Amino acid sequence: MSAKGYGISDTKNWTDFKIHEYELKTAQDDDVDIAITHCGVCGSDVHTISGGWGPLNVKTVVPGHEIVGHVTKVGKNVKDIKVGDRVGVGAQVGSCMSCWPCKNDNENYCTGDGKGGVVDTYNATYPDGSIAQGGYSTAIRAHQQFVFPIPEGIKSEHAAPMLCGGLTVYSPLVRNGAGPGKKVGIVGIGGLGHFGVLFAKALGADVVAISHSPKKREDALKMGASQFISTAEEPDWTTKFKDDPFDLIVNTASSNAIDLPAILSTLKTQGKLIAVGMPEDVFKIRIQNLAGNGCLLGSSHIGSKTEALAMLKLAAEKNVEPWIELIPMKDCAKAVQRVEDNDIRYRFVLEQDIEKN
Repeated sequence: MSAKGYGISDTKNWTDFKIHEYELKTAQDDDVDIAITHCGVCGSDVHTISGGWGPLNVKTVVPGHEIVGHVTKVGKNVKDIKVGDRVGVGAQVGSCMSCWPCKNDNENYCTGDGKGGVVDTYNATYPDGSIAQGGYSTAIRAHQQFVFPIPEGIKSEHAAPMLCGGLTVYSPLVRNGAGPGKKVGIVGIGGLGHFGVLFAKALGADVVAISHSPKKREDALKMGASQFISTAEEPDWTTKFKDDPFDLIVNTASSNAIDLPAILSTLKTQGKLIAVGMPEDVFKIRIQNLAGNGCLLGSSHIGSKTEALAMLKLAAEKNVEPWIELIPMKDCAKAVQRVEDNDIRYRFVLEQDIEKN
């Protein structure tokens, strides 16, 4: 089965998308074929196609890993998904299925067990050599483990960006206890950070939005933050939390310009800072910055299927709606450029226009 998508072949011309036709991977008994209707635009797409995270792994990359569409075919082993269902695919389409993480609802941390490990949705290859291509396209074929039914209460254009952007913050929030009685800080109010505020609020936490730009204040408060901190306007902002520190902070910023020691100082004893923004350069930190309050610094990688389904259920129940701009898929070049320019409130979603699905 073939598909068509908007592809990039040269990181120096990373907005020069061309229609690329390609074959989907060989169908297996656990696979689900999906006709794509919507795909979110993620900051990861820009980092990848621009070469910020290194050279392309395949000759032509069709990006996109926030995919929603309708099932057109299922393999004989597929359970709980049928032709016609509305489903989504996030940033992962493969794992070994046999290592300890895979067997314990942590397939997003697959170690490979000698069988290939995590397969990203695009700019990647399967163990058999097939190329994985993403959602700026007409169709995708994926293993049922990485296909998520979308609840009726969520619009497709809202579900799409949840499947990477939403899940990337939802997973560390729930794994680190965000909920009633907990104070949670979200650093960086962009595409990821706005999901951080929305989901931390939906989980019942007291949410503080932290941003360099004072322009995000009104938006963050509308999203559910109880407080907004502009680090540019309030250089001594950390003193506000000396007597009421954070249980958890999720850093969504992909810049090295943030004052990491200052942020760490606002955590409770044994509090946690989880970084999900992925800068293109390295962070430098002194261990002394962690020792004063015994805080813990960690990261997180997307989320598991169990978490994705729970996130979608919560979104339907709590009416979580991301702030999006819906545009035709043919305008993907404009979208990635505006993401690079931080000119979006707060996620782009592409609507299928190559074929009517």
